[in-house]
Amino acid sequence: MATAPRPYAGPVLLAEGFRPFFLAAAVWAAVALGLWVALLSGAIVGPRALDPLAWHIHEMLFGFVMAGVAGFILTAIPNWTGRPPLRGTPLAALVVLWLAARLLALAALVSTPPAILVGAVDAGLPLALAAYAARQVMAARNWRNLVMTGPLLILAVADGLTVAEAGDVAVPNGLGWRLGLAAIIILISAIGGRIIPAFTRNWLMKRGATALPPASPGLVDRLALASLHTGLLAWAFLANGHGPGTALAGCLLLLAGAANLARLARWRGWTTLAEPLLSILHLGYLWVVAGAALLGGTLLTSAVPMATAIHALTAGSIGTMMLAVMSRATLGHTGRPLTADRATVGVYLLVNGATLSRIAASLMGGTHLSLLTLSALLWVTAFTLFAARNLPYWRRPRLERIL
Repeated sequence: MATAPRPYAGPVLLAEGFRPFFLAAAVWAAVALGLWVALLSGAIVGPRALDPLAWHIHEMLFGFVMAGVAGFILTAIPNWTGRPPLRGTPLAALVVLWLAARLLALAALVSTPPAILVGAVDAGLPLALAAYAARQVMAARNWRNLVMTGPLLILAVADGLTVAEAGDVAVPNGLGWRLGLAAIIILISAIGGRIIPAFTRNWLMKRGATALPPASPGLVDRLALASLHTGLLAWAFLANGHGPGTALAGCLLLLAGAANLARLARWRGWTTLAEPLLSILHLGYLWVVAGAALLGGTLLTSAVPMATAIHALTAGSIGTMMLAVMSRATLGHTGRPLTADRATVGVYLLVNGATLSRIAASLMGGTHLSLLTLSALLWVTAFTLFAARNLPYWRRPRLERIL
């Protein structure tokens, strides 16, 4: 007969995965971009294993985003499987692994640590998460969610390729970071398709609405995901080339933009404007639509700058969706009402302002210093405010335990 797990008595910050990793994601999003500005200004000099642009890309995708993904996966798996969450010492070990990778990446700005060491430590977190997720899902026979290990494995490979390229290993130029970005957008599209219509449907039903998002995926969803995932992976491998394959990838991404817009419309986001905690999820997915269409445009014409598409997907989709999911998960898993206060709404406005400013700068050739500075300032302020607002929640037990 199975015995119930013993109550957790360790530090609250290590009680659930979202607590330390959402804190790490928010803090590093602000710190890493501040360091990027310092690198651009020449304030940080020295021999480097990673050049400033490579470091910026690496730390946004595999530092900031990876921490947010870890927090989400470690929090979602107990809900998917009904098994106890990872907490205490094992969770602390994953956090230490993430921190060690950040320290090595920082060392790569002023010295030349072995690329194999940087890559091995940095790829350790997605590999550990994939192994943990696979074990928990298989133990619970929750086969539907085993697919979530795929993007984690791709992220590990992508991280290794990115570091290998910086270490002068002969890999296709930019393949690592493109593959990493593709894996993250694939995760957003898959998870977004589960949570956005479900949360919207529940919220509308509580208000007596009769026009609801569909309860299950349909043909539009399958077309949207197939075209987006195929188009992103084709872009990752073909972006440096020319010819029919690149043009086909561009057409697939344009189709993905249209199909995902139709998918998003089925979720009835315009009915959620009264609750920013919910409507921000729809806005975050709208950035996926815009980013896919712009990325397709970059493969078909030189009129669309690549930086415009990349920042629609990164600052826009990833930045917005990360904040949307982290704020909702934090409130829900700490026993607080699922509604956005003024500070949270301000965070949402700031990150979207940062995205629009960065896109405007790229459309002006990427050299409009005032817009770049404004974008960086808005981004750093957004994540600093988010961390400050939610730190008390991450450090304290659920409300039910203290009321």
